[in-house]
Amino acid sequence: MSEARLRFSTEIIRRLGEELNPSLDKGVVELVKNAYDADATECRVELLNTDRAGGTVLVTDNGDGMTVDDIVGGWLVLGRSRKSQRRRTRLGRVPAGSKGLGRLAALRMGKRALLTTRPRWEKGTGHSLEIDWERFDAAEVVEDVELRIEPASPRKKRNHGTEIKIEDLRHGFGRMAVKRLARELILLADPFQDDPKAFRPQLRAAEFRDLEELVRGRYFRDAEFFLRAELDQAGRATARVADWRGEVLFSAEHEELARRRKARGSYRCPRATFELWVFLLNRKTFSTRASSLGEVRSWLGEFGGVHLYYNGLRVSPYGNAGNDWLEMNLRRVRSPEERPGTNTSIGRVCVEDEEDVLEQKTDRSGFIEDTEFRNLRAFAQDALDWMARRRLEEAERRRQQERAEAPVRSGESELEMKRVIRGSPARIRGQLGSAFERYEASRNKQVESLQREVQLYRTLSTAGITAVTFAHESSGNSVKVITQSIGTVARRARSRLGPAYGEALAEPIRRIRRAVRNLAVLGAATLRLVAHEKRRLSRVDLHGLLAKVVKNYEPFLAARDVKLTVELGDGSPYLRGSEAAIESIVTNLLTNSVAAFEEDATRGRTIRVRTALSERTWTLTVEDNGPGIRGISTREIWLPGRTTRRDGTGLGLTIVRDAVRDLGGRVDALENGEIGGAVLLVELPVLGVHE
Repeated sequence: MSEARLRFSTEIIRRLGEELNPSLDKGVVELVKNAYDADATECRVELLNTDRAGGTVLVTDNGDGMTVDDIVGGWLVLGRSRKSQRRRTRLGRVPAGSKGLGRLAALRMGKRALLTTRPRWEKGTGHSLEIDWERFDAAEVVEDVELRIEPASPRKKRNHGTEIKIEDLRHGFGRMAVKRLARELILLADPFQDDPKAFRPQLRAAEFRDLEELVRGRYFRDAEFFLRAELDQAGRATARVADWRGEVLFSAEHEELARRRKARGSYRCPRATFELWVFLLNRKTFSTRASSLGEVRSWLGEFGGVHLYYNGLRVSPYGNAGNDWLEMNLRRVRSPEERPGTNTSIGRVCVEDEEDVLEQKTDRSGFIEDTEFRNLRAFAQDALDWMARRRLEEAERRRQQERAEAPVRSGESELEMKRVIRGSPARIRGQLGSAFERYEASRNKQVESLQREVQLYRTLSTAGITAVTFAHESSGNSVKVITQSIGTVARRARSRLGPAYGEALAEPIRRIRRAVRNLAVLGAATLRLVAHEKRRLSRVDLHGLLAKVVKNYEPFLAARDVKLTVELGDGSPYLRGSEAAIESIVTNLLTNSVAAFEEDATRGRTIRVRTALSERTWTLTVEDNGPGIRGISTREIWLPGRTTRRDGTGLGLTIVRDAVRDLGGRVDALENGEIGGAVLLVELPVLGVHE
């Protein structure tokens, strides 16, 4: 009988190294985590000529170092999980590494890797090891390459620790890759805590110094609210919210936090703490603060969102740009009042998990989303929902109180005014009384007008909510089901009808598919309009945004046989406002033209959009070849509820008028223009023009 054993091709080493951690930040962070596991308090990363291939990465720490047995039995063993034997380190840390695959991927970034280590427990000794990956690439199987551990020369300044040098990098790394690495290293060991002896990795690069300065700012004291929620070993949660002075505003026990859970059961996941600092980013709030609004915005821009720390170290990608793992922004869009977003808050979820209940993915791209991880996320989301409910209740209580007090204050002011008039000299008493009566009549008229406007915008809100609900449905499930079903119908019809398919069903199926595409376009456009970030005040590039809106609407217009031409004026004018306001102006003007076409059954439909700039005023002209403005004056078309269409709401042009006024502009209309139909004009003041 012959003996045999499994052997591994060196191709496996190459593929594991390149596929698991192909980026600079992921690779280096894995080596830094090894330093954390070795109880290092200092870890320095140096990048030497890494902007091009052939550079060097150097990672040095002051940890406990490794003996020969540690190197052979641990550092060089890849793919073995040590969960069953994991225990805390000398400094009480829970080791972050287990399988060693991330380390392999990091070492494979270059053509050679050199390890030099000096164990704390063997004074005056050191060990070195060189891995030449070209030798592995030339060999058939891994076992054919012998590695030698050599004595290392003693070091004067530091008698223990590890140095890893990755030479002759296969790829260069640009500034953005270095910035990502700097951010990862700063966030890795929880910079929000105050422990001066905590693990603090350093990167020798200008990008790191810039970002580190932002972290040192520590603007937590400028937060308006602070949420702290705790989850114990039994899965029971508590929470409290404090204001900027530290006074507790609300608190909750498990039953109130877990109200969405069936029978308010426990969260089956490891013990955790969720802390969130919420900021009100406006000039009024920061008028009395030591920090500036700009400083805090920059800080939140780099580090905002909720980060996840697992046994003391941050886990990527949670909290990275674009990774809103708690769905804070989505929930804010659905219910914007009193909810924080990733750009107005910063926080952390800290998990203590010595039993490895949560399991990281092999490629280190987060945790496997099993029941335990979903429970952890639900705990944090429930805490956010509870805080939003309590803040909303408090805001509503204030509004109700203000509504109740307003008539009382108004009545008291009225009585005081009448008392003053009665006490005034007789010769002017009548004049004062008449003036006050005129004022009261004018005020009452204004109140009635405001009440009508409030009702109008409540109607608009209801219509908007209905439209967004429809958009979510039509953009997702319904459109998908119709598209797949009509495809199935078409395939079966072709199979069974043969040549007769074209005459019997081809045209109806084509029309159905076009209608479904139109639904998808309208749904996507509606969802883009309600996106929270578009409602923020910022500098708006008018021509750039106009081009985007027109592009989004082109499929919808094409489906209605509408030819659209766009003529943009010179330069790139910009103003301060919201993208949502400009989009609502353009989309309502385009929709108005389409509605006129449909009402009049216009043929050869044409919409012409033009812009011009004159003396810091940007003019937008939208004209069509429809029937023009008939049966209503050009002054009345802007009034709410005024429309000549059978199913019209009369609100579209009112929204245009109000949005333009809010931006400091004016609107106008002509009954008929050059190409026959209505002409609608919008004038907006601009801040400047980019040539």
